Amino acid sequence: MATKRSGNPLVDALYKVRKGEVDFVDVPEFGFVMTDGSGAPGGAAFAEALQALYSVSYGAHFALKKSTGEAPRVMALEALWWVEGAQAQATMERIATGTASMAESDWDQWRWRAMIVQLPPIDAVLIAQAIGQARDRKGILGVEAVRFERWAEGPSAQIMHVGPYSTEQISVRALHRAIADHGSRPRGRHHEIYLGDPRTSAPENLRTILRQPIQPAS
Repeated sequence: MATKRSGNPLVDALYKVRKGEVDFVDVPEFGFVMTDGSGAPGGAAFAEALQALYSVSYGAHFALKKSTGEAPRVMALEALWWVEGAQAQATMERIATGTASMAESDWDQWRWRAMIVQLPPIDAVLIAQAIGQARDRKGILGVEAVRFERWAEGPSAQIMHVGPYSTEQISVRALHRAIADHGSRPRGRHHEIYLGDPRTSAPENLRTILRQPIQPAS
């Protein structure tokens, strides 16, 4: 499935990544709806976060479209992933070098921030209204933890991974090798943007942008 264009050339450039090639980009400030949690991406907490984020995002989208006649599309789910504790650095280094994958590690170590970009003119006021509406609907779990924040990721490297999540270490290794060749080193948190839907796509067709913030190595 082709990625829909947003009508914003900058956004399209950041979210249309070439398969197998590393791009170096400067990610500006965007508004996000986001929520934090821990554990595996297939766990109940992550599933609840997805439902809450999409409920709020679509709520804002339809409210704006009803009042103005148009609204930007709802963007893809994204997540930052990181490890805390004494083994955090060693775990991330093994994943960066491709000697281990996230799936092979202890999911109890992992923390995540699930989020969805909100394109203008959607803002904090509209999101607050959408959160309130989602809170009033039955069966929407995790809405209380959803918040709106603006965040600039800055200089980053990214690559498109095509295939099941279990093989991501191949693309992660290529990404970090390109970062080193660029004279840079990783900073911040591992970032994944899920363009494919695992509920409807065959694993070999899933598309995930892997993004890593960077800084000069020296």
